[in-house]
Amino acid sequence: MVEKLLNMLEDSPQLDAERIKATARKAGFDLVGIAKAESMKDEFKHFTEWLDSGYHATMKYLEHHREKRENIELVLPGAKSVIVVGLSYHTSHVHSEEVHSGKLSRYAWGTDYHEILPQKMQAIVSTLQELHPDSSSKIYVDTGPISEKQWARKAGIGWQGKHSNIISREIGSWFFIGVIITTVPLAHDKPIQDFCGTCTACIDACPTDAIIRPYTVDAGKCLSYWTIEAKPDIQIPQHIADKAKGWIFGCDICQDVCPWNTFAQETTVPDFHPRNNETNLQRDQILNMKQEEFSERFRKSPVKRTKLAGIQRNALSIIQNTQSENGNS
Repeated sequence: MVEKLLNMLEDSPQLDAERIKATARKAGFDLVGIAKAESMKDEFKHFTEWLDSGYHATMKYLEHHREKRENIELVLPGAKSVIVVGLSYHTSHVHSEEVHSGKLSRYAWGTDYHEILPQKMQAIVSTLQELHPDSSSKIYVDTGPISEKQWARKAGIGWQGKHSNIISREIGSWFFIGVIITTVPLAHDKPIQDFCGTCTACIDACPTDAIIRPYTVDAGKCLSYWTIEAKPDIQIPQHIADKAKGWIFGCDICQDVCPWNTFAQETTVPDFHPRNNETNLQRDQILNMKQEEFSERFRKSPVKRTKLAGIQRNALSIIQNTQSENGNS
């Protein structure tokens, strides 16, 4: 009897992990993996070097509480496991080639993932609480000093591609990542190998050369940074605008050309499909838009992040660049 009890205790982390993964699948997640909560010394070193090189541009918030990215126990004392989930946002829709419109990044076609993932992840936290009533858990969806991509890699749901996004062998890279830190000890998964091989499609396709070397992106050269993260009062540099290729919010080029995205799976979340079937925005409509209309049109949409002034700056930049290309400037 004693031996049987000991075996049950030893198996508990494995059984609990299986229960957590089953809960994640039932909640609709396409990917789930578990990492051991441990220090990220090597990853933190690379992150610090990236910051020190100024590759984060004006995103100064990335400098705050950076020590938490190395030591997960500073986020949740007593942390034992990190659960990472992935949820596809891929749809079969494509961008319009209409000349007077601006392209939206695929992740911004529907409802903001911050409105979707935490609710689904709560089911996992509830299961953790049922299994271990005295446990503590925290949900993170791009909302704190957590290195989500590195935890995703350590949890084995994918590897970090040369464009810096996480790639899954099963569904490519069109998915959102959610992280749950918990004090519950769970059997953890192993990282998988890097399957990018000699491919440089993302590096070759980047119009602004933002992927300065494999796995390293200089935000100051990235179209997504300039059309989303840069404050509205900061003008897009001409050498960036010249290569914008019609992107008005974000940029998907590095993922569009990735061979692994031939395995992309259609999302099971209706809210991730394009609102009003729009994958582009009419530039003139954006320039004439009032705040009330913007707030209503992009309620619970990722586009609200850039604010009306930001999206109007982007639209104006595209128009001016188009005029310049046509010799009308």
